Amino acid sequence: MAEENKVILHGTWASLFVKRVELALKIKGIAYEYVEEDLSNKSPQLLKYNPALKKVPVLVHNDKPVSESLVILEYIDETWKTGPRILPQDPYERAIIRFWANYFDQHLIASTGKLWKSTGEEQEKAQEEVLEKIRILEEGITEIHGNELGLLQILLVTTFGSHKAYEEVLGVTILVPENTPLLYSCVTSLNELPVVKEICTPHDMLVSKLKIYRQNALKSTTH
Repeated sequence: MAEENKVILHGTWASLFVKRVELALKIKGIAYEYVEEDLSNKSPQLLKYNPALKKVPVLVHNDKPVSESLVILEYIDETWKTGPRILPQDPYERAIIRFWANYFDQHLIASTGKLWKSTGEEQEKAQEEVLEKIRILEEGITEIHGNELGLLQILLVTTFGSHKAYEEVLGVTILVPENTPLLYSCVTSLNELPVVKEICTPHDMLVSKLKIYRQNALKSTTH
């Protein structure tokens, strides 16, 4: 019977997209095997299971691969009916959550890329753009916030839960309590949940990794 529900997650420990999936699996109480991938030397299994994008996370359930974090989260919710629901059952409420989930990846997280590759005035402009995206998010989720771990909360805490590490490396403020008190309060509360603490990367460890990422991002802009 165990083999019929074999779950393997291919990921990298610093990826917020992988953290989304780890948190969802723990919320649902799903036992899984974790495989750490080296993206500079991708394993044959990763290339086999995600030949199109060759990226993590990849969830393999009974040898059937599912890629892309948002797709994986919905797959988990639809496959394992036990445990808390990640998405609401009401079609309209589910559609609203999906909209803001897409906003996270297509607008908010996409805009943060400029922060890593810029300095000085250019970085200040990038920061303003990110803060505006966060402000829009704050206004949009006013009616659907809370500390129950659904899809939106998973995205919030895995994106902003380690904001202090990102701010330390980038030298800019990302989550401003005065500007977005709802998001700040929500993320702070979610960070205190035991299941969230289980998947959190230690601050110093993450800072060291992010410093390397920052250096490489800046180098890429000089070539």
